[in-house]
Amino acid sequence: MTQTASAPSILIIGASRGIGLGLVREYLSRGWQVIATERKPSPGSALGRVAQASAGALRVEAIDIDQPDQIAALAARLQGVSLDVLLVNAGVIDSPRLPIGEVGTAEFVRLMVTNALSPLRVIEALAALVRPQGSIAAMSSGLGSIAGNAEGGSELYRASKAALNMLLRSYTARAGGERSVLALMPGWVRTDMGGPDAAISVEESAKGLADTIARHQGERGTIFVDYQDKPIPW
Repeated sequence: MTQTASAPSILIIGASRGIGLGLVREYLSRGWQVIATERKPSPGSALGRVAQASAGALRVEAIDIDQPDQIAALAARLQGVSLDVLLVNAGVIDSPRLPIGEVGTAEFVRLMVTNALSPLRVIEALAALVRPQGSIAAMSSGLGSIAGNAEGGSELYRASKAALNMLLRSYTARAGGERSVLALMPGWVRTDMGGPDAAISVEESAKGLADTIARHQGERGTIFVDYQDKPIPW
């Protein structure tokens, strides 16, 4: 990928399928330069095929965000890149019906690392690439709202996304600056995680998320909103 001065740029972490891949397609359709990651890039993967058809607008990089050495290696490879948006799309889920007292330690660690710790490690390592008035975003969930939890369920997943939100707010308070930091709720989307009965398509979610990020560019503080830019209570 050759970065041009006129085209805005975005790095999407976690773009092999679902919402991440949908965001790649959405930003390419808007004329952006896109860097996108998957764990094991391949020309035959869905992301690889999009890259081949992108005429150089999409660069694919490898990373498993649960591996700190891979985060450091990606940061080294991207030295000199200037980004308008850094978007971390990461998330795993457990059994939604399992009460927290029955969750095994290894499963607790798995969700907390992938959903909360690893996204912030990525942000800490790559934030310097984002322009002073750019945006940093992480894929959260309405289930991460403490104030909005009136019915329980998905206890560990809720806790991991609430932890992500708290860490984003802490990062913003510490880092300061003019960048907007967004905790994004993509909606209930028809993906492998959301299932076939979900309310909205990947394309609808991706377009709404891109519009929402653009709307908050340069807005200081941490913003918790859904794909339609509706505020979510913390």
